Amino acid sequence: MNAVGIDVSKGKSTVTIRQPGNVVVLPPCDIRHTRSGIDSLIDQIKALDGETKVCMEHTGRYYEPMALWLSSAGISVSAVNPVLVKNFDTDESLRRPKTDKADSCKPARYTLDKWDSLPQYGLMDKTRNQLKTMNRQFAFYMDEKTAMKNNLISLLDQTFPGANDFFPSPARPDGSQKWVDFVYTYWHVDCVRSKSPDMFTEHYRNWCSRNNYNFSADKAGYIYETAKDLIAVFPKNPDTKLLVRQAVRLLDTASRTVETLRIQMNDTASKLPEYPVVMAMNGVGPSLGPQLMAEIGDVTRFVKKSAITAFAGVDPGVNESGSYRQQSVPATKKGSPHLRRTLFQVMDGLIKRAPLDDPVYAFMAKKRSEGKPYYVYMTAGANKFLKIYYGRVKEYLASLPQ
Repeated sequence: MNAVGIDVSKGKSTVTIRQPGNVVVLPPCDIRHTRSGIDSLIDQIKALDGETKVCMEHTGRYYEPMALWLSSAGISVSAVNPVLVKNFDTDESLRRPKTDKADSCKPARYTLDKWDSLPQYGLMDKTRNQLKTMNRQFAFYMDEKTAMKNNLISLLDQTFPGANDFFPSPARPDGSQKWVDFVYTYWHVDCVRSKSPDMFTEHYRNWCSRNNYNFSADKAGYIYETAKDLIAVFPKNPDTKLLVRQAVRLLDTASRTVETLRIQMNDTASKLPEYPVVMAMNGVGPSLGPQLMAEIGDVTRFVKKSAITAFAGVDPGVNESGSYRQQSVPATKKGSPHLRRTLFQVMDGLIKRAPLDDPVYAFMAKKRSEGKPYYVYMTAGANKFLKIYYGRVKEYLASLPQ
């Protein structure tokens, strides 16, 4: 048995090889994340006698070059949660040095202890990692889109107050919205009220035709009458026009990026085996489904239902000592905040749609009828949803050919 422990960092990794009985085959040494560097490590590993397993922490994106290159060479590789390695410690010394050399020894000892239960890094992990990266980019651009939307509304408050409320219609598949396109043309109240009512109505009719929007004479009249009574802080001049139109262009770019990523995430998620089961669940659609699969990852790595709820941080905490036992303990919230946010979005969708035959919604409705606070019934619903997710997906995967 040869246990290869790797402490991963940006651009390089510290590697040590150990055998049972605390036998050091290779003292801790640095390996650069280059072809030549990793190839030299592969040669050393393949020269060892007996079975060899490699273990590293999946820390950010840094571990991926090492995991990909080693697994492509036919070496057994495991990428485990850093918390598992951190909490595992067989070193009885009181001294706890924090160095790369010391950190590389921990995965090696962990490998020897968990030899038979280490998860295998495989081709499907590459797809899952790609989907997870897409989801993080999706969240980033969603935050950017929200910031740019708020920025545009703030500018409109100075030029055309309330213009963002004229059209409540949803966004188009490409991310464009009617009110955003409207203020690109009518960026100031004087763009409307400087015309006569008939001239504006005809101008608005042509604008709707050019942009493939439905025309309504009543809506044109309402916009005109509203614009006559508004107060604009900024004057109608080229500088104001530049500010508003630049904000519109940035928001349009962010919106298109978000929708492109949404489509690409759904396409990537469809390559995963659990896709049909997840998409059939209530409250999950082509947007939230891929996000769930991205953040949960391979469900088979969780040995029981409580493990997946702990990973999400929606498991109830415990506080007891002797005969004392606290009745209401907050959720641990030690898991993935990205997964919790997605779960809360699923729960919010269930509450809005209110599917009476859905067990998760029925459970939340019961908690709400008991007067439970918002966070309590949302967390309880997320916990129940995850357990159902775990059961259905794991059962389905078990029925597939290996």
